[in-house]
Amino acid sequence: MKIMLVAGGTGGHINPAVAVAQELKSLDPDCEILFVGTKGRMETRIVPQAGFEIKTVEMNGFSRSLSPRGIVENFKTVYLTLKASSDAKKIILEFSPDAVVGFGGYVTGPVLRAAVKMGIKTAIHEQNAFPGVANKTLAKSVDKVMLTVGAAEKYMKCKNPPVVTGLPVRRDIVKADRDFARAQLRVGSDKMLVLSMGGSLGAEAINNAMTEVITSLHTDKSIHFIHATGQYGKWVGDKLKENGVAFGEGTNVDIREYINDMDVCLPACDLVISRAGASSISEIQALSKPSILIPSPNVAENHQFHNAMALAQNDGALLIEEKDLSGEKLTETVLELKNDRAKLLSIGKNAGSEAKLNALSEICRIITSLTDFK
Repeated sequence: MKIMLVAGGTGGHINPAVAVAQELKSLDPDCEILFVGTKGRMETRIVPQAGFEIKTVEMNGFSRSLSPRGIVENFKTVYLTLKASSDAKKIILEFSPDAVVGFGGYVTGPVLRAAVKMGIKTAIHEQNAFPGVANKTLAKSVDKVMLTVGAAEKYMKCKNPPVVTGLPVRRDIVKADRDFARAQLRVGSDKMLVLSMGGSLGAEAINNAMTEVITSLHTDKSIHFIHATGQYGKWVGDKLKENGVAFGEGTNVDIREYINDMDVCLPACDLVISRAGASSISEIQALSKPSILIPSPNVAENHQFHNAMALAQNDGALLIEEKDLSGEKLTETVLELKNDRAKLLSIGKNAGSEAKLNALSEICRIITSLTDFK
């Protein structure tokens, strides 16, 4: 069985694809898997770290600006899209997959379209309730459409009836042991571990608020912080130093650009502070982790707010909208949960009750149904 997985741009697209790759290998150790991603993007780091090969094509998104620079960028995007289609065809011919499966990102469009034209079995997975433009277009021609939530169906015209599978979570995260993960991080079992992040690029509002939280609480050695600043949050470390906060080895503050070992950090933590992307929420649910969700207001149809609200309404998370976010409010919320362990555990338990733990097996069942694998 030879499967090509296409994903790029953000962890929300890449991590589910990696989870599927791991599961396919467990089902068929002889399965050959090739990822296709975007040149220079984070998948070129994450995928090899997970042990899989990746090929890349050069892609760019369209600019909404009508400025001269925006127009030039869009001409470049058209050129890259045409070139990506040619490059995708070459990669497909060389690998000769039984099926090509897209998980989102600009790269999925040209690769999946090439596969359809070449008569190869195809499928896509849509993570959000409001599908992206690429997946709405591809749904009309691919063999299988998989959805995280059924609400997405009304926005898509599918060649065949879609299947609601839920969102896959990487096996190494689901199977991880909390105590072992703590030992790897050298964080005592008696400490409250707070894991915070704003996405691969970084969320300025979360970085600002967490800088204040860490500054306020770092002297409390019963709390350990791991904060991912994202690509554009490298200033956080400098700001903490200005505020007299020591971080790094031997301290209770760990500042990183990106969480490369999510399979360690997430199982080990007691509280998650993050955006409300579909992938993040699925991982939180799968591990029954209490969370403070801060939805991004800058996404299509405000889908992160709806993701977060679905959990918060069932007491499976605390929701703070970005317009209401401040360092003081976030500090108070962290302390409230630290001082009320019963509430902390209850939120995590409620989150876990919402988990769809069979998503991986269902997605792999659909993918293998496109091949001759028995």
